[in-house]
Formats: sequence, C-alpha cells, structure tokens
Amino acid sequence: MVLLEKNMRTKDTNGEDKEKVRLYKKEGGTIQIISFPDENIEKGDYLLIEDRKLGKSLIVQVVEIRFVNVPGILEEILRECTYNDNFLDGETLDPFEITSHITLIKDARVLHCKIRASFENGKLVNDISWIPSRIHSKIVKLPISKLFSIAKISGNYPIYIGDTKENSQLFIDAESLDGRLNIITGKKETGKSHLSKLLVLNLIHYGATVVVLDLNGEYAGLGLNLDGTPNEYANKIHVLTPGQNFKIMLKQINLRVMLNILLNALRLPGTSAREFRRIWRFLRERNELSLKALGEAMRNWKCNQHIRDALFSRYYALLNSGFFTDNPEEASPFEEYFEKIKRNGGVLIINMQNISTMDRQIVVEYILGKLVELLSNWYLRSVFLFAEEAHLYLRETYWDDVVTRMRHYGIFTTFITNQPDSIKESIYRQADNIFLFNFTNERDLETVSRASRADSETIKSIARELPPQHCLLLGKIVKDFPTVVKVRTLNVQTKGQTRYFFKFLSQNLKT
Repeated sequence: MVLLEKNMRTKDTNGEDKEKVRLYKKEGGTIQIISFPDENIEKGDYLLIEDRKLGKSLIVQVVEIRFVNVPGILEEILRECTYNDNFLDGETLDPFEITSHITLIKDARVLHCKIRASFENGKLVNDISWIPSRIHSKIVKLPISKLFSIAKISGNYPIYIGDTKENSQLFIDAESLDGRLNIITGKKETGKSHLSKLLVLNLIHYGATVVVLDLNGEYAGLGLNLDGTPNEYANKIHVLTPGQNFKIMLKQINLRVMLNILLNALRLPGTSAREFRRIWRFLRERNELSLKALGEAMRNWKCNQHIRDALFSRYYALLNSGFFTDNPEEASPFEEYFEKIKRNGGVLIINMQNISTMDRQIVVEYILGKLVELLSNWYLRSVFLFAEEAHLYLRETYWDDVVTRMRHYGIFTTFITNQPDSIKESIYRQADNIFLFNFTNERDLETVSRASRADSETIKSIARELPPQHCLLLGKIVKDFPTVVKVRTLNVQTKGQTRYFFKFLSQNLKT
C-alpha cells in the first residue's frame, strides 16, 4: 500500500519522495489541482504553486473541492454495494495489492482554485498569465500569516481582527479603512454589529473621529467592561439621544440643512419650500429665528392656503420630534460635541432606539448636513461614519450622495445590514472593503457577489459555509486576498444580544 505523509508528499517504490498533489489544468483564472483526502486542505486555504524551473510561483486560493470524476467510478461503487449485500464474509485476495490504490482513487479530490497573485524574486507581481509546469511544479500550503507577511498587510496601524483557522492572529491596517467605503453584511446573529464595534474602538484608539448612527441602542455600553467598570475608552465615547441630551435651536442651523430636512425627510413640495425660504430669511434678518416665531410667521404669511397647510404640517412634525428647542440651556451646538473628541479621537453615538421613523430621518438629515458643513469649513478633517441598518432611515436616492459627494468632503462610511439587497448595486461596485458573514440565501449571495473587488464564485462558495462569528474579508483591507477569520471577542458591554423569552423563563425556573 502507498504510505501517506503529512508534508504533501508520498514515497514511491524506491523510497524516494514523490509529489502528493499535482497540477491538473488551468482555465482562465482558475487552476485545478489533484489531491487526496488525507491532505488537510479546505475551502479558503491558500496554496503556493512553485515552478522550480522558471523560478516563480502562483498564489492560488481553494474555492471549491469536488471528487475526481474517474471513468467507471460509479460502476465500481455500485459493484461494491452489491458484493456487500450478496456475498458471504471471507478473506479477500489481493495478490497485486491494488485495492489500496483503488480506494485512494475513489476518494481523490479536485481542488478548484482561483489565482490571486504571482510571486517572483521575493515580490508580488500582477502577471498571472503564465502557466506553471506540471512536471517541475511543487505545490505547498501557504499559511495566512506567511501570506500576510508577503503582502505586507498589517501596516502601520494594526487592528487585531481575530484568529485564522491555523490559530494565528490576523491583523489588518486601519489605514485601509481611511477614505474607503465599507460594507458589513450577513445573516442575523452572525456577528456583524460585534465586528463593527471592534472597528470603532480600534479607530478611536488611533485618534480617529467617529460617528455611529445607532438604530437599536447597541453601542451605548462601549465605554464599559463586561463587569460594568469603565474601560480605557470611556472618556472617548459620548452617547447622544435625540430629544433628551441632544437638542438644537433653529438659529444653530443654516438654511441649506433645514431645507434638506424639509425636502428629504418631510417631503415638502418645491413650491412650499420656496415660501419657507422667504419666511426663514425674513426671521433671520430680524434675528428672530425660533420655533415660536416660525409658527407665528407661517400663520400670518400671505400665501396660498394649500402652501400654508403644507408648511404647518411640517412645522408640527419638527415641533413634535422633540429634537428642536427654544431653550438655550437644553441645546448645544453640534460643534461642541466634536470639541471633546476631534483632538485625541472619540466617537459620538447617536442613539435612535426609541424615536419614530420620521424623527429618525430628521435627525439623520441634520447630522449629515452638519457634517458636510463642518468638513467644508475644515472644522473637522474627516469622519468615519458607521450606519446601522441604513436602509431604514436613508432614502434610496440618497445612497449615492452619501457614498460619492460626502466621500469627497471626508465622510468615510461603513454600512452594516442583514439585508444586502436593500443596498443599491452601484454601492457594491464602489465598495472598497466587504466584511461578509454567513449567507445561505442564493439571492443574498448573488447581491453581494456583484462587488467589484471580488469574484462571485469565491463569495458564493465560501460565504454559505461560514460558521457564526467567522467573517470573509474582501477588498483593500486584505489587498484582494480573500481571507476567513474568526472575529475575536470584546471585553465591553455590546448590548446587542437578542432577548429571548424561553431562556429567561428557564432561568427563573432554576432560581
């Protein structure tokens, strides 16, 4: 019987080393390799195909594993089943010792691999058009740690994301998030928000300015350890709840931001918006901008009754939101919150857990408009914006504005969602980095696979088999080497866990 060893080699009849995995064929950007089952090779693993004669190598990634389709294999399997059922037990004669070889052939695999890069003279090169020799090629497994070292991925501002399946720590560079559009997506309860919090904490550790649009109040405990004691980031984390500790006065808003609120969040018609502009300028010239004065001016303004009704309905929406006030003691300019964090880094968490959809849209319009204003005046250099379930409060037509125009101002957005089809295809095509958790739904996988920085076969094959808390990293964060990582735990109060009824009931019964 052929003896198998763990170093991807076997022994021939003369006792000499013999290659155990072999190059089969190349089709476009895909390499197929013959392997045997005792080789510990799984989806997502990287292999190095070294052509010893040419002196260069191909780096490939396993994206699919299938059985070798050997002619006659089906008949052989059926024949074995028949023998087992109809023949008496006895000794099997194998004078030529071919049974072991047949058994190996039955379990032989074809590794379908995607070519990721070429390695030559100690450097990564873009030329992947050449074909390695079947005879002179040596195929070895390439650990993720070695790959990242070759590609120089960790960088100057390392973020410890988690561990590879080889139990080595995996780091990405915080600079790869700077100026980028990022998407974190996956099924519910796979770890999306957990990863988002990890990134937020590491960004403020390096002095970044971060704003989080927190839909479910999940980020409020980032400044506390699991035991409730303040952690090292406690002084850098500020939670703002609209209508409570986050209110503004009309004189703290410029007309452009207010019109964005009325037009985008409250759907004010254009004719009514023109009259509102006149009213606003009238009050501002007299230094009388306030909620009370605005209501009185609308009541006495000479205009069409339908326009007046439209203005009043939006006025009461602003009034009932609780976000606007005439009391100077309740209000603080948005700039004051950034004063606390823009020098040494920090995060403003906008807690929108208990506010209505309309009020949520008002708050978001104000924040985005105000951020553009502060960045345009160079009051802020740049802002990392994390948007949880953004499709619930951003209009569809607003996506491109957030991604393109605001990106030039210095707003670098990370979208977190479990509904990938809620994000426009154009956004995926512009995404620089994707953190992909498990998906099994074919439609979801098809949506994500449209990302320009990853091939669809890799996404569809690997993502559907990811365990919980495991993430497929795609894009510039890994220099286009798709990598699977188990996201590490955090010693902070994440407050994002689902509240279960029966688990609570069981705990009460035990006590």
